[in-house]
Amino acid sequence: MTGRTPAQERLRRQRQLAATCRLFARYGFDEGAGGHVTARDPQEPDRFWINPFGMHFGHVRVSDLLLVDEAGEVLEGSGRINPAGYVIHSHVHAARPDVVAAAHTHSTHGRAWSALGRPLDPITQDACAFYDDHTVFDDYTGVVLADEEGKRIADALGEAKAVVLRNHGLLTVGGSVAEAAWWFIAMDRSCQVQLLAEAAGRPVLIGAAEAAETRRTIGTPGIARLNFRPLYADIVRAQPDLLD
Repeated sequence: MTGRTPAQERLRRQRQLAATCRLFARYGFDEGAGGHVTARDPQEPDRFWINPFGMHFGHVRVSDLLLVDEAGEVLEGSGRINPAGYVIHSHVHAARPDVVAAAHTHSTHGRAWSALGRPLDPITQDACAFYDDHTVFDDYTGVVLADEEGKRIADALGEAKAVVLRNHGLLTVGGSVAEAAWWFIAMDRSCQVQLLAEAAGRPVLIGAAEAAETRRTIGTPGIARLNFRPLYADIVRAQPDLLD
């Protein structure tokens, strides 16, 4: 937040959040009313902004975002919040003060990979961004509506940047909206690549030392922000109404 007032930082997060929703629609991560992305409010850190329940990702604007408190009450904006989204995100934000944003959608390849109940393997350079930095929530008890389930997901995430929710999908987090968004895009693509590779044969794994070194190079917050920057610029140019 260096060099920005809290109000400026809030607007920055809101714009990146709305842009993330538009990008997720472009990548086909939208699935009916499912999916939610949140950004912690810089002035009231126990509150977060979230996309409205039932609004298509491709239509979300800054003015549509909802500010939610720790009890799930909408304090600003008009609309409802996804009950499962509140349960998951509220516990993730509470457990991880370092997390500014979190993203979860029912993306096709994320869901397919989650059905295997396994972490991603370091089979490509890009997948190494998640090497030893993502976990698996190895359980499924239905739609996440209970506080205890949200807490268990937050516990499973731990200090990692992402978690595979078995039989459900992916959840990514970051110290900025840009980070959480990029990690989700990159992780879903890594799921797709591993599914394709395993369908074709037996992938060759990158060695542990090499995978860890690659993660230290391309799995950093700065690289995530760098990768998000052109995507943000492109979607804002193509769909400037998202800033309204």
